[in-house]
Amino acid sequence: MPGNTFGQIFRVTTFGESHGPALGAVIDGCPPGLSLDEAYIQEELDRRRPGKSLAETPRKEKDKVHILSGVFEGKTTGCPIALVIYNEDARPGAYEEIKDLFRPGHGDATYFWKYGLRDWRGGGRSSGRETAARVAAGAVAKRLLQEFGIEVIAYTLALGGVKAKRKDLSFVYQNRFFCPDPDMVEKMEERIKEVRAMGDSVGGIVEIVARGVPAGLGEPVFDKLDADVAKALMSIGAVKGVEIGAGFGAAEMLGSENNDELTPKGFKTNNAGGILAGISNGDEIIARVAVKPIPSISKEQETIDINMKPRKIKVGGRHDASAIPRIVPVCQAMVRLVLADHLLRQLSLGHFARWTKYPFGSEKNA
Repeated sequence: MPGNTFGQIFRVTTFGESHGPALGAVIDGCPPGLSLDEAYIQEELDRRRPGKSLAETPRKEKDKVHILSGVFEGKTTGCPIALVIYNEDARPGAYEEIKDLFRPGHGDATYFWKYGLRDWRGGGRSSGRETAARVAAGAVAKRLLQEFGIEVIAYTLALGGVKAKRKDLSFVYQNRFFCPDPDMVEKMEERIKEVRAMGDSVGGIVEIVARGVPAGLGEPVFDKLDADVAKALMSIGAVKGVEIGAGFGAAEMLGSENNDELTPKGFKTNNAGGILAGISNGDEIIARVAVKPIPSISKEQETIDINMKPRKIKVGGRHDASAIPRIVPVCQAMVRLVLADHLLRQLSLGHFARWTKYPFGSEKNA
């Protein structure tokens, strides 16, 4: 199975299945000399791990990370960094009854049709649990970005139709939904209780903002920065749409409205989402993703089995009522990976000092 490696210089390969022994990541290309330890990575994983809110599966996983290589005496060595997270609460037997059925909304059927077999233990590689390895790798990317003053934050804009009306980013990590609006947290919780009682699930919208990104990142034509951000976010299983800057709203604007006019002090607006012609312009990079409802629901649905016979299915077991909030740190991690890779690609050109500051001469994002 190809397609398990992401990035060109800062390269990440993930491995493992939902109900297998472990998940993990191997990171190649991380520069030496960065301070790094398990506690730093664990902080990011704790934001993604299950069981913290009503929206999440009751599966009890500590998601404790172990650094196997690439770090010596608290510093990265420049060698591959291997990270492993052991599964402690796997229950593959819970899927025995439905192992020959294709769950609607899952990759069961497509994996089977492609490979002729599939890991039916919770979806195996296609499970959302695979994203734990991404978050671990994203923490290493975060450590690199910190050296250059680049920060990535992600938060919930909407959950099951409940929308944040204001953005207090200082509040994001003070609530279990990563919502920037203190007035909407209780409403989101009520919505989750409602859909759980119905045996159903909901989706939502996550916004990701990168601050302090210097102008000049991105590789035209096919490796545009926004193209790689979109690919990174779309590679997350529950994501079904990505927009950058004004996104789909730009289709309803006039050119005079959508253009970000320039002044000696900077751009007047940021409809471009911090990227022009595939290259960062020094402004905040802003992306949003549409997250589909979790497909594992207890309502009865129609399906077929591996012999193409019609069947009925109810998916029991331990499942999230929404991919939000646990997908929020995953989105954050994927944008970090993109920026870390493009940062090192730009450094390899040998003229990083020319554009480390905001091009208008002030530290706009500081």
